[in-house]
Amino acid sequence: MKRCATSIPSNIAEGAGRGSARDYGRFLQIAAGSANELDYQLLLSKELGYIGSDRHAEMASEAEAIRRMLASLIRKVLEDSSG
Repeated sequence: MKRCATSIPSNIAEGAGRGSARDYGRFLQIAAGSANELDYQLLLSKELGYIGSDRHAEMASEAEAIRRMLASLIRKVLEDSSG
């Protein structure tokens, strides 16, 4: 979970340092994939009894908010790169 959680902002930062909106969008998509991976890791942790249902719900809600923000940013960046 730590690996995919740290991968999200790492890919955002790496993409922001690239020279083009297209590259930035690609790294944002990788970050979104890491957010999806984190969501699965949270579910697996709950199913295996490592975290309780309440903690899972809280963390999954935060992961969902991050995925929504990334999706919005991806749309914006890719629109800007195509027009």
